[in-house]
Amino acid sequence: MDLIGYLVKKEAINSSTAEDIKEGMKRSGSSPEELILEKKIIKEDRLFDLKSDFLKIPLREVLIEEIPQDIVSLIPKESIEFYKMIPVFLDKKSRILDVGMVFPENDQAKEALKFLTRQENLTPKFFLITFSDFKKYLEKYQVPEKEMKQALERLKEETEELPKRKSSDKVSYAKLAEEAPIIKMVGVILRQAVEGGASDIHIEPARDNLKIRYRLDGILYSSLFLPLKVHPAIVARIKILSNLKIDETRIPQDGRFSTTIKGESIDFRVATFPTNKGEKVAIRVLNSEEGLKSLPKLGFEGRNLEVVKNAISKPYGLILTTGPTGCGKTTTLYTILGLLNKEGVNIVTLEDPIEYYIEGVNQSQVKPDINYTFAAGLRQILRQDPDIIMVGEIRDEETASLAIHAGLTGHLVLSTIHTTSALGVVPRLIDMGIKPFLISPTLSLAVSQRLLRVLCSECKEKVKLQGEEKKYILDKIKNLPKEASKNLKIEEPLYIYKAKGCPKCNGKGYSGRVGIYEAVGIDENLRELINERASEGDLFKEARRQGMILMEEDGVLKVLEGITSLEEVMRVTKEE
Repeated sequence: MDLIGYLVKKEAINSSTAEDIKEGMKRSGSSPEELILEKKIIKEDRLFDLKSDFLKIPLREVLIEEIPQDIVSLIPKESIEFYKMIPVFLDKKSRILDVGMVFPENDQAKEALKFLTRQENLTPKFFLITFSDFKKYLEKYQVPEKEMKQALERLKEETEELPKRKSSDKVSYAKLAEEAPIIKMVGVILRQAVEGGASDIHIEPARDNLKIRYRLDGILYSSLFLPLKVHPAIVARIKILSNLKIDETRIPQDGRFSTTIKGESIDFRVATFPTNKGEKVAIRVLNSEEGLKSLPKLGFEGRNLEVVKNAISKPYGLILTTGPTGCGKTTTLYTILGLLNKEGVNIVTLEDPIEYYIEGVNQSQVKPDINYTFAAGLRQILRQDPDIIMVGEIRDEETASLAIHAGLTGHLVLSTIHTTSALGVVPRLIDMGIKPFLISPTLSLAVSQRLLRVLCSECKEKVKLQGEEKKYILDKIKNLPKEASKNLKIEEPLYIYKAKGCPKCNGKGYSGRVGIYEAVGIDENLRELINERASEGDLFKEARRQGMILMEEDGVLKVLEGITSLEEVMRVTKEE
């Protein structure tokens, strides 16, 4: 019995309709499914439910936007289009590749699939999908590629019409950057980043091609490869958008621009960098929602949250966040600014660069090339009658001195500084030439932080802790301050969660990031120790006596809550 006979048996169609479908198949060469849907004889969902029953193959709905980007290339696009099959998910441990097929009964398609996956040492596992899901896939994953191909073909035609130029002819590349194909290419690159949730775009000239990489949850992934010849024009286009000098390729430049993608205005921050293969461009995607998160959403909880809330409730003092580049320091300060941003206060910021624009806040960007530095700007800010001041970074003695002075004279000052721990800000300020008797009454809060990946809520796997991992967790719990551990329930056996991977998280096992923190509120006891020039070790003992939680401990608590994995905590804190 074939599918048409099965549909008659199930009374989905009658015998007369079945004969019409068979005749139509002979005339057009179409499949029965295509003719049934074309003539609207049976609705698609019903038709494929019946087909699934007939073939004894499960029908699955495919969430196209959640298909991992890195497995799209496992099946050549020609095979995808010809056999109407799409790679959906790869289990990296078992090497099983889930493949959705419109025609899983097609033996030729299955043989082709086995051949293609054998080359990658994969085992295919197929299921049934609808025409609609297959078309959605083509629209999402093939359209950018087709757009790039069309743009390259158009570019070839246009360049052939122009007079022959040398590769160093910057005027010609500037003109080319305004042509439709290059505009289209840059548009595709930006749109892919926004739709994929990337935080950064890297445009990198290599030996043989132009590589486009996207950063997702802190990790870089290669996505697009373009002919090297389009590199100068693409860089020129981005420079035009960012108001940078097109003919200056010898030194780095910084700029920013905004564009509308899917009806939403998105900001991009641009930095160019000369390399031996040409200019590299790094573009930060500035998602305003990131700067508007709440403190708990950032990862502050328990004592850390209480300490921060207490510090920002005071009308004056110095609040410092610390950690390496890219650990979320500025996002923390923006979140605090959002909480403090009220009608009755004057907030002025001095940034390099401005990450997010906040309504109601007076934001200014430093320009060192014209001597508008943090120190110079801070002197001017104090004449603007501010209540709250944010300085992007304390880098030198002059800026540190002015920030301390502002905190002493009744202002709440927020800034960042580079140290490896929260209490490390005290010796760092002293090294900058600030006297301890000025630090003690001014410093209100120090927060050290790192970012780690969040386990995917759809696929995280519960596992029993044992061996060295269990010993590590129990040791960290044993050393926790009493306040942090009093409500902690440790049961036997002890379970945590690990990363697995599914279509929703692109097979990575993680989705999004969260902070781990070490927050120290400066009380009278710590102030006395700072005045006495106590060592960082003595400051640490007092902070621990008060209940300070270490970043690694905060990470372990998040592991026990099922927020992240133990491997991720150890990866992020291994150098601490």
